[in-house]
Amino acid sequence: MERTLRKRLDHTTHFAGRFGATYFITICCQQRGLNQLCRERVATVLLSTARIYHEQARWNLNLLLLMPDHLHALIGVDGQSSLSQLVRNYKRITAKLAGIKWQRNFFDHRFRHDESLAEKFAYICQNPVRAELIRSEHDWPYVFIPLVHGRKAVR
Repeated sequence: MERTLRKRLDHTTHFAGRFGATYFITICCQQRGLNQLCRERVATVLLSTARIYHEQARWNLNLLLLMPDHLHALIGVDGQSSLSQLVRNYKRITAKLAGIKWQRNFFDHRFRHDESLAEKFAYICQNPVRAELIRSEHDWPYVFIPLVHGRKAVR
């Protein structure tokens, strides 16, 4: 059976991203349909690494939510950083520490001036509810929302 080649996505910095931008990203596990991320040990590695990146100002994380076979994040990147390099390093580190096999690429969407970060935030938080994994988004334990002025961001 012939293997289908996937189109390589362009993750180079767009003109607007040169001044800093916020991105909605999705990173998928190599094998879809299996619970690989929503396990205590693996989730701890993924969420802790994301928190460290945030605390070290490698990225400005608004939200990271794990699903069984993929994750969603809202990430702000300054004009000097490369989103592609940040995600590549995050995947490399978490693969080594947690034994995850990630898909080769990732999906990203840069927010434009007329798009609502709050709407995308709410949409991502509802993902486990839509997948019928929980009844209320507040019951999902596999989420990291950084502190804003000493408190968790408002959902």
